[in-house]
Amino acid sequence: MDEIRFEDRVVVVTGGGRGLGREYALVLAARGARVVVNDVGTGIDGRGASPSPAHAVAEEIRLLGGQAVADVHDVATVLGARALTRAAVERWGRLDGLVNNAGISIMRPLGELSDEECRRVLDTHVGGTLNMVRAVWPHMVASRYGRIVNTCSDALFGDTGLSVYAAGKGGVLGLTTSLAAEGAPYGIKANAVVPIAATRMSLEALQGDEAMTALLTDLFPARLVASVVALLAHESVPFTGELLHAAGRRVGRIFLGVTEGVLWKEDPTPESIREQLPAIRSTEAFRTPQSVSASMAFSLQQLGVGGTEPLALDLATPAPGNEHPGGPADS
Repeated sequence: MDEIRFEDRVVVVTGGGRGLGREYALVLAARGARVVVNDVGTGIDGRGASPSPAHAVAEEIRLLGGQAVADVHDVATVLGARALTRAAVERWGRLDGLVNNAGISIMRPLGELSDEECRRVLDTHVGGTLNMVRAVWPHMVASRYGRIVNTCSDALFGDTGLSVYAAGKGGVLGLTTSLAAEGAPYGIKANAVVPIAATRMSLEALQGDEAMTALLTDLFPARLVASVVALLAHESVPFTGELLHAAGRRVGRIFLGVTEGVLWKEDPTPESIREQLPAIRSTEAFRTPQSVSASMAFSLQQLGVGGTEPLALDLATPAPGNEHPGGPADS
C-alpha cells in the first residue's frame, strides 16, 4: 500500500494541545505535514486559558524532527479564526488542511444550563468550526485544493444531559454535508470524524465510574482515532460529506438515511399516516442522498415527475440590496 504522507502540506489542528488534538498533530507531523497546533488552553468547560498546551505539543513535534508552530487564538471568535489562518499562511505560504477539533463539554439536563453556558458550547462547537471554515475557504478555493475534517459525536444519537452539546454537533453535521457540496467544484473535500476515545472530556462525563473508565482507557485510546483523521485529511480520501465512526480498533460509517416510505394515491390523512407508520419507519430499504437536490429528485421521481438526476437548484439568497433589478445595489 502507498504510504499516506503529507510532505509540503500545511495543516491546522484546532484544540491540538491535549487529548485527541495532540494525537492528530503528532501523527500528521510524523507523516511529513507542517502543523499549526492551535489551542487556547481552556478547561473542559471552556473557562480559563493557558498557552502551555499548544506550545508543549509544537515543541514535542520539533524535538521528534517534525515541523510545527503553536497558536493560541480563540477560534470561537471570527477575529481569532482569521488571525490563526493568517499566521499559518504567513508562516508557510499555504494552507492545505484543517482539522476542527476544538471543543468543550458542559453536560447537564437542559433546565439546569445557564444562558451563558449554552452560548459557550454553541460558540465553540458550531461557531468555532464555522469561523475556521470561513477563514480558510478563500485560500483553499484559490489553490483548488483543501481537506477539512470536522468533529461530530455520538451525541447525535441523543441522551440525557446532551441537548446543547448535541445541538452543536448537529450543526457541525449539517455544515459538513453542505461544505462537501459547495467545495466539490474547487477540489475541497469535507468529512467528519465521530470519535470514541478516553479523553479529559469523556472521562469526566463518566463521573468516577471506575469500571467504565478502565474500559474506555483500555479499548479506546485517543491515538487510534488519529489514523482515521489522517486519512480524512489526505489528498487520497475518496469521498466527501461523510462521517467515519472511530471507536477503538473499529471504524464504521454513520450516515443520514431516508426510508422508501409510503406513497398514497390520494391525500394522506393523520389517521392513514398513523396506520402506515410501520412501513414508513421500516429501514429495510433506504437511500442516502448526497445533496438537497438529490433528495428532492427522489421525491419527485416517487410522485411520477422527473427522472433520477439531481435537480439544478439555485439555493442562494440574494445579498441585501440585490433582491430586485434596479434596487440599491444597481443604483
